[in-house]
Amino acid sequence: MSLVVLAVDDEPPALDELAYLLNADGRVTHVHRAGDATEALRVLRDTEVDAVFLDIRMPGLDGMELARILRRFAHPPAIVFVTAYDDGAVDAFDLGVTDYVRKLCLLYTWESLRRVAGLRAAPTTTPASVADEPAIPVELAGTTRMLPRSSVRWVEAQGDYARLHTADASHLVRVSLATLAERWANAGFARIHRSYLVQLRLVTELRLTGSGYVVAVDGVELPVSRRHTRELKDRLIRAAKHDWTR
Repeated sequence: MSLVVLAVDDEPPALDELAYLLNADGRVTHVHRAGDATEALRVLRDTEVDAVFLDIRMPGLDGMELARILRRFAHPPAIVFVTAYDDGAVDAFDLGVTDYVRKLCLLYTWESLRRVAGLRAAPTTTPASVADEPAIPVELAGTTRMLPRSSVRWVEAQGDYARLHTADASHLVRVSLATLAERWANAGFARIHRSYLVQLRLVTELRLTGSGYVVAVDGVELPVSRRHTRELKDRLIRAAKHDWTR
């Protein structure tokens, strides 16, 4: 697949390096450049691109604000953040970005292009809910990758951080459990304890033990606090009735 991309960075050396790496990929037919968000919007006004690779920290309109504007386009390009910092990673998953790459690991832009090409090659009938599914930035093999929210089975609080448990791994992210509980409340996740958040559809058992209720998720038993027991029961019953009547 042939890709047209836009590289955005206010630092000329970083922009040159990013454009060089993008041009070196055989899937890329043209790389447009912009030194700031305003110039990027001028390019996008006249040119259709498949992906925008942009820095986050820029003077004036920053990368995060530009990404929010791009998400409102009728046919938004894929967005890949390329940054020297990781403090924007928490907000990135709310924007449904395709990737989040550290500047120290710019060679991973090629992996990002593979993901962009996969998105562009996907059938146009892909449901918007799947294409726009939020993803969470996690550290993998020395770079930041985007983990689909649907792959998270349960979440464990660890101080001001949260550990996301998937079917075969776990990832520590810099976001509180309370923040995730609030943001994911309408996505099928339920707070069952001050330290745990679970994906309701994966709960296979709610059982009373000598020390209180527990739920089973992927064979792991997690405690349910007394204050969350009634709400959890009600939500499980509603979910079960919905499945029966479909």
